Amino acid sequence: MNYSKIKNTDEITSHGYAEAKRNLLALTDGVLQKLDARKRLHEMMHREGNRLIIGKRSFDLDQFENIYAFSSGKAGNHIARAFEDILGDYLTLGITIIKIKDEEDVYQKTEIYVGGHPLPNEEGIRGCQRMIDVAEQMGPKDLLLLGLTGGCSALMGYPVKGTTLDDLQEATDVMLKAGMWVMDINDIRGHLSRMSRGRLGQHIKGAKILCFEIWDAVGLDTITDYTEPVPIMGTPVGYDTITFEDIKKIIHKYGIQDKLPKNIANYLLNYDPAEETPQEMTNDVDYYIVNTLPDSGKAALEVAEEMGINAYVLTTYTEGESKDYGTFMGSLAKEIVKNDRPFKAPCFVISAGETTTSIEDNSTIKGHGGPSQEMAVAFAIAADGLKNTCLLSIDSEGTDGTTPVAGGITDGTSMETALKNGIDLREALSAHAAYEALSRMGDTVLTGNTGTNLCDFNVLYVGKQD
Repeated sequence: MNYSKIKNTDEITSHGYAEAKRNLLALTDGVLQKLDARKRLHEMMHREGNRLIIGKRSFDLDQFENIYAFSSGKAGNHIARAFEDILGDYLTLGITIIKIKDEEDVYQKTEIYVGGHPLPNEEGIRGCQRMIDVAEQMGPKDLLLLGLTGGCSALMGYPVKGTTLDDLQEATDVMLKAGMWVMDINDIRGHLSRMSRGRLGQHIKGAKILCFEIWDAVGLDTITDYTEPVPIMGTPVGYDTITFEDIKKIIHKYGIQDKLPKNIANYLLNYDPAEETPQEMTNDVDYYIVNTLPDSGKAALEVAEEMGINAYVLTTYTEGESKDYGTFMGSLAKEIVKNDRPFKAPCFVISAGETTTSIEDNSTIKGHGGPSQEMAVAFAIAADGLKNTCLLSIDSEGTDGTTPVAGGITDGTSMETALKNGIDLREALSAHAAYEALSRMGDTVLTGNTGTNLCDFNVLYVGKQD
């Protein structure tokens, strides 16, 4: 069976516990379909003639001289498509800065720039400058729809004056390998970009802005009505709650002051107060959330119910070292198999969040991988020999770490499969080469762009035992 979001189901189910894997793939595919940003925006708003309807609010599109649509992030493609779908001929110009261009990325009025993630690139900078140029033309009779998803801080990484693209790339690499909390990384990158934390909004004079964002961070509660605006902060057209003084504390907290490029360290630690990010709103903005992290758990429960399999959300606050979490999930699987607790098989155990991989020394890197694949490898080691038991871990946007796959899927037979293929899974973990190991075993999960990016999605399946 093939699914619309997962592309290599035949390879995945050709070995190991095929039924368990099919159940995991069916659940995951259903979740990704429910979370697709294009689908979500069509659910949140629509156009009736000249009126754009968002919940209880209605906007007369004929009153605007120009209507623009900017988007960026890992799911920026799907948001750009939704904007074109809904606005139709009312759209004056669209600009999107994305990570991967899809075959479906064919637009009538939208310009595409393929930026860099997790390290910014030159094309992303060109897209940023294009947005700034258009923003400076906007006036009080214009409307801007802005769509943001995870990854936009890197894709819209436009180095501030006095720093270079190489500086920004090196600083990002340093932070990623320091095991930093993702929000701390984003706070620093926000201060290093000409686009982030309200700086794009400084170029816009009087236009009405409707901002839509997938909130891909651990800790934001579920929203009950997504068609109602919420307070805005932190976006390119919002305001910043983080100051240069806060950035200094973050840098010293992780001890990276001597590892950052000199230009970056000087800009952040010996800052000019005139370069501070906006600390209050400068524009008329309605800010809408498209999805929050708990939505992946909610969607999973809905799909599991349709499948007739009991499901439980363990947590949507998953953080920490990926391989350690994989080991924990193996321990949980053993408890379910051996003692029918805390849940009885057959069941799904769902978790979401953002685990990380710490790399102390680049010389230890012998391959490629990402947090989700390292979690799957660690689970394979911990769950060796468990029957009808399987774990899937993916980065929900479709690319895990430095690889082209979304993540990995392993079961109680994976250790045996690895040994037969001459693969040492423990060595793969220590050498950060999970991708090479899982690829040889046929245990990577390939999706391409999924249309969402609600951090990591992990699901354990334990089937009936003999």
